[in-house]
Amino acid sequence: MKEKLLEKIANKEIIVGVVGLGYVGLPLAVEKAKAGFKTIGFDVQEEKVNLVNKGINYIGDVVDSDLKELVDKNMLEATTDFSKIKNVDFIAICVPTPLDMHQEPDISYVESSAISISKYLSKDTMVVLESTTYPGTTEELIKPILEKGSNLKCGKDFYLGFSPERVDPGNLYYKTKNTPKVVGAIGKDATEVIAKMYRSVLGAEIYEVSSPAVAEMEKILENTYRNINIGLINELAMLCNKMKISLWEVVDAAKTKPYGFQAFYPGPGLGGHCIPLDPYYLDWKAREYGFHTSLIQASGIINDRMPEYCCERAEKVLNDLKIPMNGAKILVLGVAYKNDIDDYRESPALRVIECLQEDKAEVDFYDSYIPEYKYKGKVHKGIAKIDEKIIASYDLIFITCAHTNIDYEMISKNAKAIFDTRNAMKNIKNRKNIELL
Repeated sequence: MKEKLLEKIANKEIIVGVVGLGYVGLPLAVEKAKAGFKTIGFDVQEEKVNLVNKGINYIGDVVDSDLKELVDKNMLEATTDFSKIKNVDFIAICVPTPLDMHQEPDISYVESSAISISKYLSKDTMVVLESTTYPGTTEELIKPILEKGSNLKCGKDFYLGFSPERVDPGNLYYKTKNTPKVVGAIGKDATEVIAKMYRSVLGAEIYEVSSPAVAEMEKILENTYRNINIGLINELAMLCNKMKISLWEVVDAAKTKPYGFQAFYPGPGLGGHCIPLDPYYLDWKAREYGFHTSLIQASGIINDRMPEYCCERAEKVLNDLKIPMNGAKILVLGVAYKNDIDDYRESPALRVIECLQEDKAEVDFYDSYIPEYKYKGKVHKGIAKIDEKIIASYDLIFITCAHTNIDYEMISKNAKAIFDTRNAMKNIKNRKNIELL
């Protein structure tokens, strides 16, 4: 099986299947097709499938012309028909792994994808899970499902591995193509062929580890590292406010040290598809071993509290103007979880808006990338534009995302008060109406 697959990879005869056409799956499918491999994208959402088949892009990290060209050349297609799995030689599972209402892993998308694949899995196929999850998922969950549903044996009839997605939406340099990839599979042969497949597509280092569990833990470490450090900075931001010290200035000074320090900055909370979620996967799995991840839990408490803390700070800004929160007109600038993208998954701005509304404030939002968002089953529409008159009509401008296409000079000149949680106004010299987190 190994030699046959290595030969098919070398000859670009592998047919690739990508399950899940979201922020991870579609860029991966595009790169596979660009590398010369016929690629089929699988998704349960018919809307996404139809867009792909029309060559219409909906992911920021994909170049519109690349997608259109690949579809026109029949190198990339999409389908909701999972029976076509039987035609592919390499399957990448790129489905969401959210948390449920109890902050515990929801692996239902991974499980249902594995069940769908198992019904049509052919011999001599490579299967790779890319969705972030707890250590043990590939071997304890995916392997039994695939073996039971297909009557095939892992390592003998098909290869199985884990290669964590590394996607940073909006990053102008690091994309799927040039980001180093970690591969851990069940057995040396599986590791060799799966790593070879990625090397034939990506232009970055492919780093092999000894097992899927190591690769799964590695991914959790990446984002737990960031979660904990951001928690530290957010806690120091609260302390520095009490001490009348600018933490932003402190961090900028500290990062002049050329070794032993990496700069992290405070904000209204954590957002995105990884950092707010992944540490909880490890915390959940650790309890199986009677182990409590106290540092992860502590940072989670701090970061989860930031939206409410920022609302409390905003109330103090209004109090200084003798304006009660009840009935105050507040404009929230930016609902994306980071600047210059249209992604609001887990964005702390959504909780900030909810918190302000719970305190009876009249809240609008403006985001130059996101005209509306859906939260807790309800669609929220933003205002269409901002100008001098509109900015002046609000009691407080609450900046929760630092998009670079916003005229902050205009805002500073016309706003009654500004609470800046992202240091978006850092270049504004006249700061009399600016309160910085």
